[in-house]
Amino acid sequence: MTDREFGPELFAFLRELKDHNDREWFNANKGRYEDDLLEPALAFIEDFGLRLPNISPHLVADARRQGGSLFRIYRDTRFAKDKSPYKTQAGIYFRHERSKEAYSPGLYLHLEPRNVFAGGGIWHADTKTAHAIRTAIAADPDGWSEAKRGVELAQGESLKRVPPAFDRDHPHADDLRRKDFAAIERFTQKEATTAGFLDRYERACVSFTPLMRFLCRAVGVRY
Repeated sequence: MTDREFGPELFAFLRELKDHNDREWFNANKGRYEDDLLEPALAFIEDFGLRLPNISPHLVADARRQGGSLFRIYRDTRFAKDKSPYKTQAGIYFRHERSKEAYSPGLYLHLEPRNVFAGGGIWHADTKTAHAIRTAIAADPDGWSEAKRGVELAQGESLKRVPPAFDRDHPHADDLRRKDFAAIERFTQKEATTAGFLDRYERACVSFTPLMRFLCRAVGVRY
């Protein structure tokens, strides 16, 4: 079976959606959304799902149209100043099987014009989860060094100071201030729309394995 790929039409649709972010334009272009974004994304999830057990048997690929691995394109604008109804990027998230019980690491794919990347880890950790990860880093600095070796840690939010429970002079003091504990690997749009992208994404996810294992141990779930 040949792996199904994304086409340049996906990014063309997202660029135009950014310029015409209203319900009238979207409804007139609903067929493009279905053909160029929704169906290729669900096919990618299905294809990657066949490979995912070799990376981690505890992560889930869910190719449902709603409520699965593909994030909704509709924005929640109830409490937002920006009332644009649609997201102008596609996001795919392979959740941990215990994500409903515990804040757990996962794998991510971000598809946006001029901004394509794979991610692995925990983004915007809650207070309890962040403390558990910081505790693991403080207790095993060498293990943390190995976990993040060879990957690019995402530049997310950080605290201004190391939390009082930890040594401010710890060798990983900067990481103890993190709120986000995730690695990323960037791709070009050409790579994302060229045959073999599923292989490239899989290799990126495999490279995140040491970090994912460390984070799973820290929060008490299996990888």
